[in-house]
Amino acid sequence: MNRNYLRAIPREWRNLSRVFAALGDEHRQRILLTFDPGERLHVGQIVEVSTLSRTTVSHHLRVLREAGILRSEKIGKEVWFWLDKDFLVSSLGAVRDYLKDNA
Repeated sequence: MNRNYLRAIPREWRNLSRVFAALGDEHRQRILLTFDPGERLHVGQIVEVSTLSRTTVSHHLRVLREAGILRSEKIGKEVWFWLDKDFLVSSLGAVRDYLKDNA
C-alpha cells in the first residue's frame, strides 16, 4: 500500500474529476451517443431525438463543454457542438496508462 495519501495528483489527471462527473449522467451519455464520428450538432437537433426539453439539453451540453468533452462554435444564431476526441483519448488514456503500469 502506498501510504502517501496526500501526494500530488498527476498532471494528466487534473481534469478527470470534471470528465467523470460529466460522463456519470445517463442523459449526457445519451447525448454523446447521438453524435456520429466527426459530426457537429446544434441544440435543436439533439432536442429532436431526445426526451428532454431544450433548456435541459442546453444545460447538459454546457456541462459537457465545461468538462472539455465537447467543443462548440457559434455560427449565426446556432451554437454547434462536436466531440473533442483528442481530449477524451488523452484523458481516458491517462487512466488506462496508470492502470496498466500500477494495477
